[in-house]
Amino acid sequence: MHRQFLTALVALAVSAVFSPALAGDGNAARGQRVFNACAQCHSLEPDRSMTGPSLAELWNRKAGSLASFPRYSPALTSSNVVWNDKTLDEWIKDPQHVVPGNQMTFPGMKDAQQRADLLAFLKEATQPGRGPSPRAAQQNGQMGGMMGGAGSDPNLKSLEPENRVQAIGYCRDTYRITTADGKMHAFWERNLRFKTDASENGPQKGAPALVGTGMLGDRADAIFAAPEEISGFIKPECR
Repeated sequence: MHRQFLTALVALAVSAVFSPALAGDGNAARGQRVFNACAQCHSLEPDRSMTGPSLAELWNRKAGSLASFPRYSPALTSSNVVWNDKTLDEWIKDPQHVVPGNQMTFPGMKDAQQRADLLAFLKEATQPGRGPSPRAAQQNGQMGGMMGGAGSDPNLKSLEPENRVQAIGYCRDTYRITTADGKMHAFWERNLRFKTDASENGPQKGAPALVGTGMLGDRADAIFAAPEEISGFIKPECR
């Protein structure tokens, strides 16, 4: 009996040392900083889709079931995974291990403490009625200049002159975009992406936005209210 007790005690100790750190072990303040990387693809606002689905009210939700997000992979929708402390920790560690064939490009976070911190933050921030803090929402809505938009998801309804497109010229392999402040920005054709945003945060019709995506100022997104606007703005012109 004594030997069996010692064996059980040792097993319990080993389990405690090697078990993954979950939300209860994390620091939410540190986790909010970790979440900055996730915020490029995921919103905390209910039903606000970005590259990935909204994370609002995530706990106890079946994977691939959010009706407002239309781009789930078949692998995720058929996985029968339910999000909780354990499944989210495993997913953040290695998404492809949890659901092989899913389309999430994130390779995984191997640091157990970072995962615990992130889960602690998410468990608070995704509760019903929480959403982003006023400060976070304010920061999210600021452009910070044409080349400061990388990783942000600003409100494009109200744009500063340096972010508002007035004309787009194209010659050989170069797009030249003139913004409302009178400046011209030249981009190699592979470094400029044309996008649309029909959401409530998208640009006004006829007033596309120019949002920088590169640290060196050589890449940007031209974002329109609707697809049919794109061709109307681009004018072939060689100088």
